[in-house]
Amino acid sequence: MKLSLRHRLERWRGGWLALLVGLALVVGLGLVAAAALAIWRLQPQSTLALAAAQHCALPLQDAAAPHPGMVWVPAGILSLGDTVYREEAPLRETPVAGFWMDRTEVTNDEFAAFVQATGHVTVAERAVDAARHPDLPADMRQPGAVVFVMPTDLTGGGRLTSLTQISRWWRYTPGANWRHPGGPATDLRGRGAFPVVTVALADAQAYARWKGHTLPSEAQWEWAARAARRGPAPQHAQPTQANTWQGLFPVANSADDGFVGLAPVGCYAPNHQGLFDLIGNVWELTADAWTPSHATPLDAPPDQLPSDPRGLRGATAGQRVIKGGSFLCAPNYCMRYRAGARQPQDDDLGASHLGFRTVLAAPGP
Repeated sequence: MKLSLRHRLERWRGGWLALLVGLALVVGLGLVAAAALAIWRLQPQSTLALAAAQHCALPLQDAAAPHPGMVWVPAGILSLGDTVYREEAPLRETPVAGFWMDRTEVTNDEFAAFVQATGHVTVAERAVDAARHPDLPADMRQPGAVVFVMPTDLTGGGRLTSLTQISRWWRYTPGANWRHPGGPATDLRGRGAFPVVTVALADAQAYARWKGHTLPSEAQWEWAARAARRGPAPQHAQPTQANTWQGLFPVANSADDGFVGLAPVGCYAPNHQGLFDLIGNVWELTADAWTPSHATPLDAPPDQLPSDPRGLRGATAGQRVIKGGSFLCAPNYCMRYRAGARQPQDDDLGASHLGFRTVLAAPGP
């Protein structure tokens, strides 16, 4: 049984969040990390601390478009999954009906309009439900979210996928929420066009309902990310038109793509369907409950966990599939900047690299 992120933290916390990111490429640290840190510190700070763009102009849409801000994704047959990590297998021929999808991730400005209209209070702004998480210490029951903090060193050895190392760059931060995505000392000034982050499943679902939309299924999301093209997964090289991590994660990001952290929506070229940032920038929530593979119950191994995480965990949080990777994905750590990549995310825990977009079931153009 998979433990929730919060309970993994309690086991290895020491004041930090032990965020299990799943299977990843394994590299040794030691002298390599020390050398990377030395190179990092020698680079011009004007390059490292970029005065990043705060808005990227999106192409104008036809004034007569039936669903402004959305793109039509035609029906087709998707080969769901990939072959890099075992949770992406086996590949599945999956029919997908046509649908409309937001052409960008939901932005801070868009989410602010929803909050203004509805009075919605996000999960990260509420105290953690003690009944669902009875074993958490008091400080972790405070309203908050998981925030990435770049470590200054990785001494002590270990592999990047070890919980000891992971806990050096993920921190549960009381006061972090969509208005203060890096913690109480941060805000949204000048960041209206950035993707909203530190939202949980209930927040994304509430926004989608307000719009008359839904969250995409995993198959819808992946079909859109492949630009509605049937066939095998494309090459697995790090994309150039996406916000990912260039350099040795987590200590050196050369920002060759123009950004060290989050980017505003629409700063990179869209795919052939006209959809922006499906790969990189932020992970995106889907409506689908997490399963450890694409195997069906009929051909799953007899010891495989059931496909209902919420039922498995009883009083603890369920999990959903998230897709697309984020600005933290690098070749040496998280090669999940691919349409077929997938990862679990606790339903009731926001993170500084997690956002969403919505879909609409309606007739095509």
